[in-house]
Amino acid sequence: MQAFNDLVGKKRNIYSISVHDITNQATVNRTTFYAHFQDKYDFLEYWMTEKFQRTIRDRLPEQTRCNADNLRILIQTIFDFLLRFRQCSTPGDKQFEAMFENAMRQDLHRLLLKRVNEMDTQGFSQEKLEAAALIISWGIFGSALQ
Repeated sequence: MQAFNDLVGKKRNIYSISVHDITNQATVNRTTFYAHFQDKYDFLEYWMTEKFQRTIRDRLPEQTRCNADNLRILIQTIFDFLLRFRQCSTPGDKQFEAMFENAMRQDLHRLLLKRVNEMDTQGFSQEKLEAAALIISWGIFGSALQ
């Protein structure tokens, strides 16, 4: 991950960075890379998810209660993250946007579902809680994309 971050930091677009570049920078062989990831796309999805989760954890620690103030912080974090992501993207990276956005949206849904399940939700079925988390995640993420 650090090797890839270093390569991205050298102003190379994501598209142009190959598995060979990553393994050379990390001083590991390709077999090691493929022991952890199916391909470059699997790696990129993992990289973006980790980056996204770290950003949320930095602004909204794990033990944070679910309330209106923290929901505002979460929404602002999503907006800020997507803005920075778009600002750092190059035209060659456009092909990865849908994959990254899907990974982030799914991760946001998992986070919201986890937080909703931690609340007092007596009287609500798991199906309703999952639907609520899905609607909220789409609402936040869709608004941020627009």
